Amino acid sequence: MFGVAKQLRKAGILGMNERNADYIMRYNPRRLYPLVDDKALTKKIALAAGMAVPDLYGIIDNQGDVKRFGDIVADYDSFVVKPAQGSGGDGIVVVTGRSSRKRDTFRLASGVLVSEDEIRYHISNIVGGQYSLSGNLDKALIEYCVQFDPVFSEVSYQGVPDVRVIVYRGYPAMAMVRLPTRASDGKANLHQGAVGAGIDLGTGVTLSGVLDSHIVEDHPDTGALITGLEIPQWDFILEQSARGYEVTGLGYLGVDIVIDRELGPLILEMNARPGLAIQIANQSGLATRVERIDEIHDPSLGPAERTAIARKEFGH
Repeated sequence: MFGVAKQLRKAGILGMNERNADYIMRYNPRRLYPLVDDKALTKKIALAAGMAVPDLYGIIDNQGDVKRFGDIVADYDSFVVKPAQGSGGDGIVVVTGRSSRKRDTFRLASGVLVSEDEIRYHISNIVGGQYSLSGNLDKALIEYCVQFDPVFSEVSYQGVPDVRVIVYRGYPAMAMVRLPTRASDGKANLHQGAVGAGIDLGTGVTLSGVLDSHIVEDHPDTGALITGLEIPQWDFILEQSARGYEVTGLGYLGVDIVIDRELGPLILEMNARPGLAIQIANQSGLATRVERIDEIHDPSLGPAERTAIARKEFGH
């Protein structure tokens, strides 16, 4: 066992214990966690910093307000319902349209039809804390449903892909795009079965991917290659991710961005404890990159300058 650990470390692989002790505990003060653990607060601070986020249609923060759901979405055929303090995609419901015959019947991303009462029941569970990180009472956010960029049309199954960027001390260190699958029920979360494809930081072009810890080159549902995709507005995405350092104060941060076909890149959420499967998707270790960032770190540089350095340092 120790031999395997030594080999992984030699290959530059960052393990969970090392991530927690050397980076999260050291660079992420717990007092700052609420800024990213509460998606409503994350949206607020991102907007205050001039960063683009999906429009918020309404917040339901108590059981008595669950009845307001119908009024909140009266003017919208598509929207997303999510817990403010959820994680890993749990509790998120994506509505893509309404029944042509009954306006109070909604079509989910999976194609399943559900009633307004069913969504209200789900919102009630969110508010009750069923999906919150702490198990405490929560809020349900109802927001704009992203219409993903056409570049992803053949490598996504009934969901919206997102780009995850790991930012260390303000420098983009590694990135991947997470592609929904049938197994993930259209959600872009690796632990639920989505595909993660590594991204060359220098060019914004996808590399090979990971599915359930196995290296893959094509999408399991569409059969389309996930390698060689050019991510739109790549420099802007990296710079916005780097700005997450100033916005949150967190030194080890995961920034999730979606690319809307009309609105462009939008900050979806930020994460103080981003996972490590991104290393498999990139077939590269994070430890090597964060150590290099420690060597070149310059606190006087802004997001654009840090992004330019990262692209040069970590491009293939």
